[in-house]
Amino acid sequence: MTMREGNLQAPTRHPVEWRSPDYHDREAFFKEAERVYDICHGCRRCISLCNAFPTLFDLVDESKTMEVDGVDKADFWKVVDQCYLCDVCYMTKCPYVPPHPWNVDFPHLMLRGKAIRFKEGATTFRDRLLTGTDRLGRLATSPVVVHAVNWASNTGATRTLMDKVLGVAAGAALPPYDAKRFRDTVSPSVAWPVRDGERTPGKVALFATCYVNYNEPGIGRDLVKVLAHNEIPYTIAEKEACCGMPKLELGDLETVEKLKDVNIPALAKLARAGYAILTAVPSCTLMFKQELPLLFPDEPDVKLVADAMFDPFEYLVLRDRDGLLRKDFTKPLGKVSYHIPCHSRVQNVGQKTREVLEWVPGTEVNTVERCAGHDGTWGVKSEFYAASMKIGKPVFRQMGSPRPDYVSSDCPIAGRRIVQGMDGEGAAHGRKEHPITLVRIAYGLD
Repeated sequence: MTMREGNLQAPTRHPVEWRSPDYHDREAFFKEAERVYDICHGCRRCISLCNAFPTLFDLVDESKTMEVDGVDKADFWKVVDQCYLCDVCYMTKCPYVPPHPWNVDFPHLMLRGKAIRFKEGATTFRDRLLTGTDRLGRLATSPVVVHAVNWASNTGATRTLMDKVLGVAAGAALPPYDAKRFRDTVSPSVAWPVRDGERTPGKVALFATCYVNYNEPGIGRDLVKVLAHNEIPYTIAEKEACCGMPKLELGDLETVEKLKDVNIPALAKLARAGYAILTAVPSCTLMFKQELPLLFPDEPDVKLVADAMFDPFEYLVLRDRDGLLRKDFTKPLGKVSYHIPCHSRVQNVGQKTREVLEWVPGTEVNTVERCAGHDGTWGVKSEFYAASMKIGKPVFRQMGSPRPDYVSSDCPIAGRRIVQGMDGEGAAHGRKEHPITLVRIAYGLD
């Protein structure tokens, strides 16, 4: 067989065999990690993406043999800890992903390592707390607690204590909580006629997501206003739990399964009824589109939901191509610095948000396609915060270069980190707004 440098075909993904007896075996993991690490060491194309690869290459270069076989297996976990499963190496950089015979899937190797560590009890109370987004959100948004939580998140002494006791970085900007949860304040739409297009169902079901429900419900309300302006009937998923992405990043696959068992039946019912399912947070969309089908490949309802799931801007662009979207924008947006999050990039739908923003007359979009460094809960942990800010530095600089009127990212926590980084760099910037909010503003909607 002739071995070639890389693939001529698009990357393909194998299902995650997490139920296999070997999956959680430490020695089997070490064997596969050594194989993959050796390939990565010989290539090094991914060194600029995140901190996992520089960590690996430093371990190799500082070993006695200057090869992977000289690295202590206990140090393999240092690489695992630096990976936040963004998937960008797999989707955009690695020439050896399947169908290449070397079969390198670095993120799924890291997921396996995280799952082993979780099984062995290596995770902390801090990790379980931060990834329990539903439980934390319900507590933090209760009327008696919400103001105290928001006050504590912005008080120096409290943040110093959280850093020392919990390991939540004192310098990391934390999102606020809102007492008016999205699901409690939005009702199904007026019963406009359903206008199905060639590419799009004519009615929408919203999966709120933990972040929109508890932290920034205004994003969800703005999405509803955009749908209403286009007379697209919408409803809210009748039952909802966390999508499971935070627990996936922790390696807690059994809890991912429990959350799947809550969400999929309700969403599959909507998919069968002909709804397009939208979430306003890219990580949640990706979880249903890609991660759950790879974890549960034999469950038809999981595939049904994946096929019905849309990124909101993917849906709007396809709706326009069906000739069923209004473009009666009344307010220019000026200069918009727009950041494409990693979990939007790896959905393989193209730059749909940029395309929509560029429809607005009097709008100039500066697009930045690079990791902002926050990456779920990873960037707020004390031990990773400095590396997180370093990863984001090129983004902070590029986002500020045109002196924008708006700073925007599909990922709201990335948007918050970008503004924090721009402030730290002394970069000029305007208001931080989610892209769907910018569309609402451009339509002239209150």
